[in-house]
Formats: sequence, C-alpha cells, structure tokens
Amino acid sequence: MFNPETPVRFADLGLSPRMLKALVDVRYESATPIQAGFIPIAITGVDCTGQARTGTGKTAAFVIPILERIDHDCPDVQALVLSPTRELSEQVAAECARLAAQHNCQPALLVGGKSIGGQLEQLRRKPSIVVGTPGRVIDLMHRKAVDFSRLKIVVLDEADRMLDIGFRPDIERILRRCPTERQTLLLSATMPPPVERLAKRYMRDPQRVDLSQDQVVTDMVKQFYCTVDHKRKFGLLVKLLLAERPQQAIVFCRTKRGADKLYQKLATRLHHIAAM
Repeated sequence: MFNPETPVRFADLGLSPRMLKALVDVRYESATPIQAGFIPIAITGVDCTGQARTGTGKTAAFVIPILERIDHDCPDVQALVLSPTRELSEQVAAECARLAAQHNCQPALLVGGKSIGGQLEQLRRKPSIVVGTPGRVIDLMHRKAVDFSRLKIVVLDEADRMLDIGFRPDIERILRRCPTERQTLLLSATMPPPVERLAKRYMRDPQRVDLSQDQVVTDMVKQFYCTVDHKRKFGLLVKLLLAERPQQAIVFCRTKRGADKLYQKLATRLHHIAAM
C-alpha cells in the first residue's frame, strides 16, 4: 500500500530508461508523494484523479505519464492539457519540454494574450502535446486549426480553479470533441462538488490519489485572517505591511486588473513594489 511518508525513487515507479535519464538530467532525485501515488496508476492508462495542495509536484505527476504513453514518432496531437491561466499553461509546457529532452518533443502552447499566428505555426509543426487554456483551445478548434481525433490523454490541471473561473462550459465542449476511448486525468488542490460531478460525467471509474489529509500539509506556515469592510481593506493592508515589515511578501489578487490597480496604489506608499 502506498505510504506518503516513505521516500520513493523514480526508478521504483515502473518508468522507462529514457524517462529515468531525463529525470536525472533535470536533477529530480526522488518522487514527491503525489508523484509516487499518481504516476504508477496513470502510466497504466486508466483514468485517475489526484488531489494535493499547490507546490507538491502535480505537474510532473501527469507530464511523466504523458511522455511515457504517447507515440513520439506519431505526427498527431495525442495529449491535451487544460490549465486555468496562461502562466500555469506556460509552466506546464516548460516542464513538458524539460522532461521530453530525450524525445526532442516540443509542446504547442495555446493561450490568450499571445499571438494566435505564432500558435497556428506551432500547430503546423504537428506537436504530439498541446497545452493551453480552454478559451484559446476552443478558438483554435473553431478555426479547425487543431485536430483531437487521435487524442489519447486529456489532463484537467487545477480543475477547481478552472471551474471557479467559469470554464466549465468550455471544458465540456472540448471533452465532447475528444475521442471517448481516451484516458482522462484530473488534478486539483480541492475536490468540491462541481469537480466531483465533472469527474463522474467525463471519467470512467477513475482511481483516486488523495493527499489532502493533514499529514501532508506543511506546519511551517502560520495563518491568520482579518475581517474588514471592503472600503477599508486597502488601508488595513498597508498597516499590516508597515507593522510586520516582511522581508518579502506576495499579495494575491483575483484579476490582472485588480493587481495592477493595487500596485499603483501601493507604489505611492511603499518602496520596492512590483506587479506580476
């Protein structure tokens, strides 16, 4: 039985010599718990859901099975990874390229905010893996620029975030255009009822790897919250930053516009501020 407390070597997960060499080349020494639990199931071709908090190695947990299962000599799109944001899609595509160095495999990145002409050119090169956000993937499907008829694997990455953003209709539209005889992998930090319903509808008897229990949550972070009226939020944020004087801090916002607006207001009061 899988024990998340026991260190696991990638060599013990049933991976090919080529994949193991790629992992050595990028200095991946041992598998994280989500990788150790998810990879042996996913490489068999069955549907699987993986639940673990952010920063636990979920990306490699599904990228490695993709690279093991696709035919690298076939000029068709065989794997599709859907992510909620451009930034996450870029991270997934970069991980694919790093781990596929032994195969000389370059995934196509289909995201908004980037030239669609450049993405059409990527598709003309016949990639075996496509990574993207649902909106841009739908756009390119409507243009008949991407063909999913030979797809083997679909990955829903950060599924809870995609549903929070409102991508469910796009996700379902894409899944309905994919072959029914495919493997579907779903990874998420949480499994709220909408994600469970999505899995039940579009996955076939998925096995589940759940590492959301208390034993895998870090105890190195102290958490607290403040309740405050919306109009007083900014003032309280400034007071907290001035009182705590953190060496580094990240303030998360819901939208790009909100982050830019907050940056402009903070920059007039504090030094060394940047928006990302």
